Amino acid sequence: MPTAPDLDRAWLLAQLEVFDDREAGALAGDWQLVGRPEQMPPSGEWRNWLLMGGRGSGKTRAGAEWVHGLATGQFAGLGGDGRIALVGETFADAREVMIDGVSGICAIARHDRPHFEATRRRLVWPSGAVAQLFSSEDPEGLRGPQFHVAWCDELGKWRHQRETWDMLQFGLRLGRDPRQLVTTTPRPTPLMKALVADPGTRLTRISTAANAQNLARGFIGALTERYGGTRLGRQELDGELIEDREDGLWRRGQLDALVVRKHGPLRRIVVAVDPPASSAARGSCCGIVVAGLDGDGQALVLHDGSVENARPQEWAQKATALYRRYDADCIVAEINQGGDMVEAVLRTVDARLPIRKVRATRGKWLRAEPVAALYEQGRVVHAGHFPALEDQMCDFGPDGLSSGHSPDRLDALVWALTELVLNRRGEPGVRQL
Repeated sequence: MPTAPDLDRAWLLAQLEVFDDREAGALAGDWQLVGRPEQMPPSGEWRNWLLMGGRGSGKTRAGAEWVHGLATGQFAGLGGDGRIALVGETFADAREVMIDGVSGICAIARHDRPHFEATRRRLVWPSGAVAQLFSSEDPEGLRGPQFHVAWCDELGKWRHQRETWDMLQFGLRLGRDPRQLVTTTPRPTPLMKALVADPGTRLTRISTAANAQNLARGFIGALTERYGGTRLGRQELDGELIEDREDGLWRRGQLDALVVRKHGPLRRIVVAVDPPASSAARGSCCGIVVAGLDGDGQALVLHDGSVENARPQEWAQKATALYRRYDADCIVAEINQGGDMVEAVLRTVDARLPIRKVRATRGKWLRAEPVAALYEQGRVVHAGHFPALEDQMCDFGPDGLSSGHSPDRLDALVWALTELVLNRRGEPGVRQL
């Protein structure tokens, strides 16, 4: 049965049809009226508000409204000298999503709009409240500043999750009631699970379908058709925290423990490419992974540059750019799907590319098992978190699929680590695996 506040909200929304444009516009701009209940801050005492939702569920809008409401006095808890931390995956994400995005702070600010000082990476409100931008790629940037509140976006994708989170906690020390909001698509990393279990956390789940009226027509139907009923769909659409599969080769906790921020010189670097089965098909992905090998024989996964829905020329350009960026030794390319076409496409971008062709003769699971053993032996580490790649690794099953689809990113990872660690370097040609 609807509660009294729900009935009041429904009645007011119905009145929008009878008000004139000015009155209706004023009501439509009232977030506490038009926002959904799950987008509103929890009542009572809490330190962490964890808003865990699917893609396009409205969690970014909720974060922007909360921060703007605090800075302008609509929500209690922050004075005119309030200090706010805005932490994103990168500085670009923090600005393009949290500030300038269609649901960002500047987009939703209907009054008392803040001014963005790009050189200082901060927002300043007329009230005097200030929000500073930070990146998960630079945890040390949070050492020193102090805050009343913080908004952390896409915690599950942060490159250095634990270090960045810890530095933020030391700085969240102003006022009588420091609080932080985390808006994220769920990933069962150790940090995320610890946050859910924290007694100071208020968890709100929010699904993509709940925000259907604000999404493009057909968006939910298309994604449900492709991902409905899969583990990835439950995570990315329903906002569920999906645990590791029991028959998987990798575990989130294992991968989290292998993340390093610094590494020594690398004696070999390769770019591995796993082309899609068809050209730019809807939902297709070209796996592109960069990995290196140090002098002690330990492999380092440097970058996941995989591209989705890309034409051959586009993924070839991306792979070539990464080859140059990392000064790699060669490009390792699987040729099962395209034969000589794969090499030909790469050479249209750069005819001098050193290419090692590989062909799969065994199933994906059999090829992945020895690579998983390298992880178990501590012979592979990651230069940061790679969420999409880690999703495929942790949901990869004996059927050779991840969430019901071919794991293109994982395939590229397997080719890269096989070339660096499992195979001896020999003469160019086609390698069988």
